Amino acid sequence: MNDSDFHSLVRNEIEQAVNFHDSEYAADRIEALDYYLGNPLGNEIDGRSKLVQTEVSDVIESIKPSLLKIFTATDDFVKFEPRGPEDVEAAKQATEYVNYILNADNEGFTILANWFTDALLFKMGVVKHVFDESKAVAEDVYEGLTGDELTLLLSDDEVDVVEQEEVEYGEEVISQDGSITPPPIVYNVRVRKTHRDGRIRIENVPPEEFLFNQKAKSLDDCRFVAHRTTMTVSDLVSLGYDRNVVESHVGASELDMLNEKQQRFETLESSAENTTSDISQRDVLVTEAYIKADYDDDGISEIRRVVALGSSYEVVDNESYHMMPFSVISPILMPHRMVGRSIAEMLIDLQQSKTAIVRQLHDNIYFQNNARVGAVEGQVNLDDLMSNRPGGIVRMRAPGMVQPLVPPPVADSAFPLLAYMDQVREMRTGISKASLGLDPDALQSATASAVSATVSAAQSKIEMIARTFAETGVKRLMKCILQLVQKHQQQPRIIRLRNKFVTMDPAAWENEFDIIVNVGLGNSDQAQRAAALAQIASKQEQILLQMGIDNPLCSLAQYRNTLVKMLESSGFKNGGDFFLDPANLPPDVQQRFQQKMAQAGQGDNAVERMKVEAEIALAREKMMAELQLKREELEMKMAIRKQEMEFEAQLRGLEAATGANISTNIPRV
Repeated sequence: MNDSDFHSLVRNEIEQAVNFHDSEYAADRIEALDYYLGNPLGNEIDGRSKLVQTEVSDVIESIKPSLLKIFTATDDFVKFEPRGPEDVEAAKQATEYVNYILNADNEGFTILANWFTDALLFKMGVVKHVFDESKAVAEDVYEGLTGDELTLLLSDDEVDVVEQEEVEYGEEVISQDGSITPPPIVYNVRVRKTHRDGRIRIENVPPEEFLFNQKAKSLDDCRFVAHRTTMTVSDLVSLGYDRNVVESHVGASELDMLNEKQQRFETLESSAENTTSDISQRDVLVTEAYIKADYDDDGISEIRRVVALGSSYEVVDNESYHMMPFSVISPILMPHRMVGRSIAEMLIDLQQSKTAIVRQLHDNIYFQNNARVGAVEGQVNLDDLMSNRPGGIVRMRAPGMVQPLVPPPVADSAFPLLAYMDQVREMRTGISKASLGLDPDALQSATASAVSATVSAAQSKIEMIARTFAETGVKRLMKCILQLVQKHQQQPRIIRLRNKFVTMDPAAWENEFDIIVNVGLGNSDQAQRAAALAQIASKQEQILLQMGIDNPLCSLAQYRNTLVKMLESSGFKNGGDFFLDPANLPPDVQQRFQQKMAQAGQGDNAVERMKVEAEIALAREKMMAELQLKREELEMKMAIRKQEMEFEAQLRGLEAATGANISTNIPRV
């Protein structure tokens, strides 16, 4: 395939994808954003209520905390499992390094939050992950350098001299024999330094900037994907593209005119974005496409990375690539389609209906408080009637000449209808008062376990969304990060993990790993996990005491892991602040410990062993007592809350029966 045919193929794929997305998804995303922001519906009437319900925003913002808590509860929510015994250490390092790249090299929490929001609102969320070999250029000035210092400075290949000045430093020296030594020469230089840094960059891609071919089932099935965005002339030139070619494509693009982009920034003052006089800061339309094509005519398609500039899609870069560097998620999967359904589209009709009902309810109350009046013509002073002031007098020739025309109240029929729509919303999304812990009727249970069961059942759909995100998008994201570091990181890198500096060398990870996404689903509540860990610790202590350190069931390292997990369940992330790691003890400490344990094993120091046993038993009893105390406190709080809600229910019954508001006169306990 020659370059001309290939460029025509790329241009055709881009244009088809743009037309497909504009017709298939653009209008839906604009509508979803309008409802999320609570914008007017367009059917407002002057003089009537214009209130807008925010059902879409309320539900999405209620789902996000649960999702983010699931994925960010631990620092290693994605794990790589070894395929063989020889891969155990490599899999552990890969797990630590990939999670470090997401959370330390990139803003992991922000990326996940924006990713999930896009998916819940716009049907799909997209992140891009590439190895960024960026470089930054800065100028520095050095004064008074000697010749040796200047030579050392210029030995760096990344340093270029911009200006150089030789200056005499001091005065000439006349020796006793009359010879003259000239003053030494120093150098003032201005240099330009280029700082290169290779890191994996993860960024959220706005849905309107992501393109793919029609009828794609998944990213692995796509023959074409692209990221269509804008970059400044300066950024493109710094990446190595020809300045004249880049500047020839400067100008407003159809991407700037997209209704989706304008809708996103509608709250900001509108102005032209390409009005700067500095051409280096002007925007250029850039389409970074990844296309499967038989470029080398061997009958097998391979992935090509193509960079095209401007609306004419002039190809300025074309190279072979090893993956589609994107990860896509949808909250509700549609079989055989890459883009599923969103939470927003399930709520738009409910928001419309609830808005209409609440508006009519407001109008009804307004008309009741400001009812129209019927007056017998000629029997009433209309000027008095139209002067609506407190205590005003309306002159009538006979009684009953003025009658208010009060509309019937609609609240009795409106509120049950609103409650029904809340039930429909709960069935569709799983979000209810019970799932948020706000429904006193659902939470008036006799035991804490019943409350937990009610909340867990209400959260099943949220957990389904979390599992979908984990298995479709998050797993692919982490796998691609691992592939990128194995391919591009040529030198070992030293990073800090758990207050230790660790060397990460992906070149030593020869094998692929299985990926387990640990998103915290299917676990018990925190109190139950703490109780289970306490039982495990008790069994481990018995094994260590009865069978010794060299027993075949439990090691000191495993016992420490249990203690660390108990700390993590209590909110303490760094177990190293409380317990040493037996594998990382200094050699002299390890030797003394082994000698001590050997003496205890031979029975030479029975008193010391009994002391150790007593200390372990005391620690276990103390921990069990603390767990029991926390459990009793939780049950007491639940009992008090139950009594409060029962008392409040009795007060509401009294108020309904008597018509008096007595709850405000009673202090809350």
